[in-house]
Amino acid sequence: MTRLAVRPLSVLRQSADVALATLAALHVLALLSLLLVLGALQPVAAAEDACGGRNLAAEMQAKDPAGYARIVAAADGIANGKAIFWKIEKPGLAPSWLLGTMHLTDPRVLAMPKGAAEAQAASRVTVLESDEILDQQKAMGKLLTKPQLTMMTDGKTLQSYLTADQARLLEAALKKRGIPLAAVSRMQPWMLYSFFALSPCEMNRKATGEAFLDQKIAEDAVRAGKPVKGLETLQEQLESMAAVPTDLHMKSLMEGIEQDDRMGDITATTVDLYLAGNVGLLMPLLKALAPDGSDGEGYAAFEQRIITERNRRMAERALPILKDGGAFIAVGAMHLVGDEGLVTLFRNAGYTVTPAS
Repeated sequence: MTRLAVRPLSVLRQSADVALATLAALHVLALLSLLLVLGALQPVAAAEDACGGRNLAAEMQAKDPAGYARIVAAADGIANGKAIFWKIEKPGLAPSWLLGTMHLTDPRVLAMPKGAAEAQAASRVTVLESDEILDQQKAMGKLLTKPQLTMMTDGKTLQSYLTADQARLLEAALKKRGIPLAAVSRMQPWMLYSFFALSPCEMNRKATGEAFLDQKIAEDAVRAGKPVKGLETLQEQLESMAAVPTDLHMKSLMEGIEQDDRMGDITATTVDLYLAGNVGLLMPLLKALAPDGSDGEGYAAFEQRIITERNRRMAERALPILKDGGAFIAVGAMHLVGDEGLVTLFRNAGYTVTPAS
């Protein structure tokens, strides 16, 4: 029984880097848009478009309570992992707010935690990872001036990093989505994440143009006549991705493809943890029960470049905005947690940061 219970978590860990990219690293919907612009590609809608998926954490809790308890204990040691909506205060300033987001279109995610919509409405400025999501076509045009961030410019292709069997697996997975391998063979692997990191249901909603949470927050601010500021550019986000070795990106991409039939479960698990405000539990879930320890170094490199270094950059750029109070900041939820997350960094800068809901 224990071995059966471990398998779903092992699956979750094998797709860890892809899941992290979905949750915290990049606006994958913007990347999908870039793919559509570059290749005029359209994802193929599944015959059954109902969202579903099993909660793998709940499944493990039922089947392997001792193993689940160990993961909960590990999560309890992660700073600031039990909330996604925070109040930022300093004497003499109007309060500011920090919301951890998921870059998804799920209606439950779009609803935001209690009090968040009211906090944004009362704030003087909305701050996102990137304000370029308000004009994605313009942002994509800028990215195309840096072809090395989207395409392999050294003569290599995706197949250069794959065995013959892996290449066939990639070709079949792309074909399932209506994409010929030849059309994307020179694309950087991180540009393909959006096709394999999310469930078919989420991908279908994206294909129809539904807004994801960060985009909705930005558009709400514009409709209210309030300024929108960004803490990064999409180019900077992709440069962070490019700083991670290509071999690791290819490994993550292929592991995601190998577990393609489980992405609904992985997405459901991630969303359920997010809605419960328990994002601290996600990291132990992703790391636990790995088949072996061989990719620990690669994961550390990914975490350093895509989360930790970007946390510092976002904090540095947010502090001048916070000094005037009344800011509503919304960034990927995984940027909030841990000893080097934004909650800790803002506290270190002299602010009182407490859960708002």
